[in-house]
Amino acid sequence: MDQQFEILLITRKNVLNSIKDLSIDALIKIPKGFNNNIIWNVAHNLATQQLLVYKLSGQSPVIPGELIDKYRKGTSAPKNVSENEINEIKGLLISTAKLMQQDYENGLFTGYSEYTTSYNITLDSTEKAIAFNNVHEGLHFGYIMALKKAIST
Repeated sequence: MDQQFEILLITRKNVLNSIKDLSIDALIKIPKGFNNNIIWNVAHNLATQQLLVYKLSGQSPVIPGELIDKYRKGTSAPKNVSENEINEIKGLLISTAKLMQQDYENGLFTGYSEYTTSYNITLDSTEKAIAFNNVHEGLHFGYIMALKKAIST
């Protein structure tokens, strides 16, 4: 599992690095041909990790429920996001990756409610959820890079 945690941490650092110099306007802009924005993709990864790993393992999410509700699957990109919320989202990227590894190593995740993803992959363990979460986060990192390119042209 160490490699899975390393992949998540590297992906999240890459996300942070790719958005560090973007303005609020750039983070919330929805370019033509897209239906979401950069900050939605970043926060969506946080919300999804919490639901796939924590909630389906029977644990309480470690980020505010309002963030999960605002950015979970099926939500739309917000038109306005405060600087405080953006900073909160950025700050949670690394801390939640490290905390998930710590919680896993401490044996917090002892059960799992089976779930079939929109990829049509059935998750039946925390380990499978952590691995799939990395696939999901990589996909959204790709969207972030495409959105970044689209807003700069």
